[in-house]
Amino acid sequence: MIHITLPDGSVKAFEENVTPMDVAKSISEGLARNVISASFNGTTVETVTPLTTDGSLVLYTWRDDEGKKAFWHSSAHVLAQAIEELYPGSKLTIGPAIENGFYYDVDFGEHSISEKDAKTIEDKMLEIARGKHNFKMRSATKAEALELYKNNAFKTELIENLEDGTITFCDHSTFTDLCRGGHIPNTGIIKAVKVTSIAGAYWRGDETKPQLTRVYGISFPKQKELKEYLELLEEAKKRDHRKLGKELELFTFSQRVGQGLPLWLPKGAALRERLENFLKTAQKKAGYDMVASPHIGQKELYVTSGHYAKYGEDSFQPITTPKDDEEFLLKPMNCPHHCEMYNSFQWSYKDLPVRYAEFGTVYRYEQSGELHGLTRVRGFTQDDAHIFCTPEQLDDEFKNVIDLVLYVFTSLGFENFTAQVSIRDPKNPDKYIGDAANWEKAEQAIINATKDKGLDYIIEEGEAAFYGPKLDFMVKDALGRQWQLGTIQVDYNLPERFDLVYKGSDNEEHRPVMIHRAPFGSMERFIAILLEHTGGNFPIWLMPVQAKILSLSEKYENYSEKVLNLLENHEIRALVDHRNETIGKKIREAEIQKYPYMLIIGEQEEKENKITVRKHGGEDLGMISIDEFATIIKEDISKTLKSF
Repeated sequence: MIHITLPDGSVKAFEENVTPMDVAKSISEGLARNVISASFNGTTVETVTPLTTDGSLVLYTWRDDEGKKAFWHSSAHVLAQAIEELYPGSKLTIGPAIENGFYYDVDFGEHSISEKDAKTIEDKMLEIARGKHNFKMRSATKAEALELYKNNAFKTELIENLEDGTITFCDHSTFTDLCRGGHIPNTGIIKAVKVTSIAGAYWRGDETKPQLTRVYGISFPKQKELKEYLELLEEAKKRDHRKLGKELELFTFSQRVGQGLPLWLPKGAALRERLENFLKTAQKKAGYDMVASPHIGQKELYVTSGHYAKYGEDSFQPITTPKDDEEFLLKPMNCPHHCEMYNSFQWSYKDLPVRYAEFGTVYRYEQSGELHGLTRVRGFTQDDAHIFCTPEQLDDEFKNVIDLVLYVFTSLGFENFTAQVSIRDPKNPDKYIGDAANWEKAEQAIINATKDKGLDYIIEEGEAAFYGPKLDFMVKDALGRQWQLGTIQVDYNLPERFDLVYKGSDNEEHRPVMIHRAPFGSMERFIAILLEHTGGNFPIWLMPVQAKILSLSEKYENYSEKVLNLLENHEIRALVDHRNETIGKKIREAEIQKYPYMLIIGEQEEKENKITVRKHGGEDLGMISIDEFATIIKEDISKTLKSF
């Protein structure tokens, strides 16, 4: 007999060679119908894999991330079979599951393929899936594998890097593929597929290697789920921050300026400024001092911090000067500069904590193919702050930062989030700097503070920064997509590397603990996510223009200007549209540009010294006074923007 431990802690005894599916059936037939993958002792296995030792078993359904991974990995096999049958002679390379779906990189040889072929591929995949073919794993020798792929240089390259005894294949129907495992029971579970795009890709992501064709797809166990996904995609297209940024005249890019370097237009600059001022006000109340640092620093600064060793090869190349052996780098991070600011004074324990905050622009080189609107750029501004405190102050300071992050989320409508404690990968200690004892102290400090604040959290190994663990906030937007927003890091290492000290109550020198924090993270990325979350309908306190005054004709220009002045007295941001256009066109354009309120001015309004108010989206509030409108705006603001 062997003993199987289930996720709830219960232990069940089974005959040797029991399979995960057998275990599922022993629990309930309903569970067995839904199980599509499993892991045993942390290793992904098939639902029909014989279990021969005691161990821990986790069963996955479509609702689990690991279940989806197995589903989409299996679908990639079906895609590969469809391609082989439709385009004979094509050479398959690799086809993994990804966050949403899967892809397969293919050398189509003499065949030409484009988006118009998507339907043909989908139909062939569904035809194969309906055969309900079982996925079966088998081992092979290196010689057998090389013989099978003797005409495929891509697979041969993969096999040559594998050891004999570790090579496995997966068979289904008439198709075989080199594979490590992790499949659903059979193809029949796949009920709906969609080829989402066809693009170019270099073999193994290397621009010096052959170019392939990447076929992306996604699949579901129900047609209804595919329909819902495609509807979500359409909504995401409408909310794409690149599209909205252009429509709302927030930002642009220029090839002459350079890829990945956004240019903020007047409305976008006003939006940024308002976000900055919002956080500066909260920071001031929390005891932060604003600082400013240059956009470059000597190479030695980043060698000391460790950034050069970790990121130097992927950064912009050093800037040389007329002086021999003098090199500067574009600033990749603000923290080394803040460490040097701290070092410019002598500190006592009575002076701590010291809190430096800066909206500092940093630069990191990204491959051109990885750039994406504002979410992946080469120059971006961080709402960075660094707190230097005593070990005894660490817990309170960390909790205070959590409060600040939650205030930011609440004020901007991000209410659905989880906390992620990101710690070291114990299997890869070389990825990190500093000794293990300091890492353990930092990790435990984050876990304790997170528990005390009552946050639901998960622990993720391998997601820490190279110099310390962190608390990341994983936020879901209006479309249910998850983003990492807001991070707090505990760092015992940079104070060591920069020899930071303070004089304690014992009159001896001690090391401060450093907290890195950025509620927005990157201003560029934050605004992109906020745009897509709100669809451009920002909270009214944040809108660069809160109301647009639309006059029915030139006759009402003077009264329109009077209304504008009265609104300014109430600190309401407004613009006047004096153009000689129809009121219908003015309203349509104001709707596109997401102005929260449209104030229509005509003969009756002027006569009664009032305005007719229309909300974005079409709601008509009727004719009211300026004071009544000001009250509406203030109430709107008070719903989201609370005092910190």
